[in-house]
Amino acid sequence: MSDQYQPQPEHKFTFGLWTVGNPGGDAFGEDVRPQLSPADLVYLLGEVGAYGVNFHDNDLIPINATPAERASILKAFKQALAATGLKAPMATTNLFADPVFKDGAFTSNDARVRAYALHKTMHAIDLGAELGAEVYVFWGGREGIEVDAAKDPVAGIRYFRDALNFLCEYVKDQGYNLKFALEAKPNEPRGDLFFPTTGAYLGFINTLQYPEMVGVNPEVAHEHMAGLNFMHAVAQAWEAGKLFHIDLNDQNYARFDQDWRFGAQNLKQAFFLVKFLEDVGYAGSRHFDAHAFRTEDYEGVKDFARGCMRTYLILKEKAARFAADAEIQGLLAEIHADDGSMDAFKGAYTAAKAAALKAHTFDRIGLGARGLQYEKLDQLVNELLLGVR
Repeated sequence: MSDQYQPQPEHKFTFGLWTVGNPGGDAFGEDVRPQLSPADLVYLLGEVGAYGVNFHDNDLIPINATPAERASILKAFKQALAATGLKAPMATTNLFADPVFKDGAFTSNDARVRAYALHKTMHAIDLGAELGAEVYVFWGGREGIEVDAAKDPVAGIRYFRDALNFLCEYVKDQGYNLKFALEAKPNEPRGDLFFPTTGAYLGFINTLQYPEMVGVNPEVAHEHMAGLNFMHAVAQAWEAGKLFHIDLNDQNYARFDQDWRFGAQNLKQAFFLVKFLEDVGYAGSRHFDAHAFRTEDYEGVKDFARGCMRTYLILKEKAARFAADAEIQGLLAEIHADDGSMDAFKGAYTAAKAAALKAHTFDRIGLGARGLQYEKLDQLVNELLLGVR
């Protein structure tokens, strides 16, 4: 492989223990790869050149681990981080796998389950802070319904708000350097999940007690499952100052959550996402929340991880070529040209400006007849991605 596409620490490429450690089982088949220890997965990620490793609490420490087992696992994990130089920039809590969460965690109808979810999350936050995490992600995998009659959705929203307010206070009280990032998904494993899109969370965040502490963690596959344009969700989060983290993978639209290698399905969408992140100077982790195909052994898992990072870097180079392509940039300049004739109407409202705008005569027919050359622009992008420009 060309050195040009090899990951470097400044790229901040991260993977979760649950991604490279996924043994390849699914609803129709058993595991095809052996389970590796968290420390072994750190060494694997160090071998492929990743920057960091992220984890759910129970990816690292099994939910039934004894204190002695916990200490042993954590010691080996810290030794692996030190040996490889990998960071642990993000952590999260598994609030979806254990049967206690079968009807939700923070939004369960049962107050005892809601309290246990807070208990578990506080312990997991402590673990994340101990390992240096600065972003804490919340994915409400069981926060939803199959039966509308069973839950009051307004109560569910309030329960979720109460939990986040409580945990923000906990983080402040402990003095942790942590921000929260909320991850949306439309469905799966529940029939319908509360807060199905990134936009839903952006609206919700402003109702919190400490909105400055809370942002979003958009995921490619989750927005694509809803048939949406992922880059637009990311742009909205960025414009709001709320893009605290991002999950990169790929997905065939309107399917189950496939979590494919980044760029495996929708290269043009992946290109514009990479271009956006690089153009705006996003400085956070580029986290690959994806899984190797079930066909692979652990050498194939390494191929998968290298492929995620390599595709990102290739598309980053393509974005630079886009910016340097004289024909593309000339066409964009023409498309966005402004002759200054509307300058008097720009800016904040005034009564005089409104009156002048109402009185202005527009060439509606001429404006509607103008060709915009989007076909040509899109073809130039295709040729750039196909490698002939």
